[in-house]
Amino acid sequence: MAPLTQTSAAAIARLRAYRCPPSIYSSLPLSRRSAVLLLLFADRHGNLRVLLTLRASNMSSYAGQVSLPGGKADTLNESPFETARREAQEEIGLPPDYLPSPYRLEHLCELPSHLAVTELGVRPCVAFLHTEGSINASSSSSTPSPSNLDSSKNPGATDAVTGESLIPNLNATEVAAVFSCPFHRFISSITEQTQVESPIKYQGQWNKWNGVQWRMHNFFIPKTHLGTTKRKEGDSSTVGSVETSIEESSYKVWGLTARILIDSARIAYNEDPEFEFMDGIGEEAMLKRLWDRGRLKSERQQGAKMQRENVEAERKQVRKDIETEEREMKRNKL
Repeated sequence: MAPLTQTSAAAIARLRAYRCPPSIYSSLPLSRRSAVLLLLFADRHGNLRVLLTLRASNMSSYAGQVSLPGGKADTLNESPFETARREAQEEIGLPPDYLPSPYRLEHLCELPSHLAVTELGVRPCVAFLHTEGSINASSSSSTPSPSNLDSSKNPGATDAVTGESLIPNLNATEVAAVFSCPFHRFISSITEQTQVESPIKYQGQWNKWNGVQWRMHNFFIPKTHLGTTKRKEGDSSTVGSVETSIEESSYKVWGLTARILIDSARIAYNEDPEFEFMDGIGEEAMLKRLWDRGRLKSERQQGAKMQRENVEAERKQVRKDIETEEREMKRNKL
């Protein structure tokens, strides 16, 4: 396997050095805690890719949507990373503790929390899947990478996601497919010379509420040329079948997942997106605001959701409050 490119190695170093500001997450009751795993790995050219899943159509929340592996905390003693690892094991079969040689999972950092429409605080946990020599430039090119293991079972895929020897099973009750795409594409349309995949299309728009601008992001990832692991048609059991998608349609990445990917890529590559975006990482201020107002009580009805427009309204109100505070601070300095 080729070592990480200089750009990719620097991105991993920045994520490893990132220190998350104080978070409201540890104050939330158990019923409000959840975490997701943003799993990075190197392709055969040393560029970073991120693992994404397509949720099953029968899920009670976010059915049929692209997401990061993750879910709700089991206990108050469970760390966000432990929650994310446990859920990744349940959803895509990523071993929770021991990984077979030559793999090693490094927990790089945690990002500020977000608010989901299901009234949960979501803590993103970033990890890097090492293989022998993925950082060391002297590594042997014969070392298998997570993007080309068992390639014979997935002919035609340019950079298939981790092979069956590492992620053997998809939980068919929760996940319809797992795929990967270039991590840098979530802030830039620039394509590395070694990548031959179709470009990821981006659409964004500004919404205005109560005098405050709010940015919505949508990424469309072509299924063609992606190494996609999915359950076979009509199979309702947990399976590990590998197929290559040849559909011309795209996976849509938007909402919370898009925001988390943009946040993490901004930190990793130390650059702003080429498209318009809002400053700030995470939504800690909004969570704190809801917490102070008693909106995040421990009692939570099964399946309870905030209306999406209410979530957006809260986000925009927090943004307006922050802008008001900044204006007051500037006025006091004069």
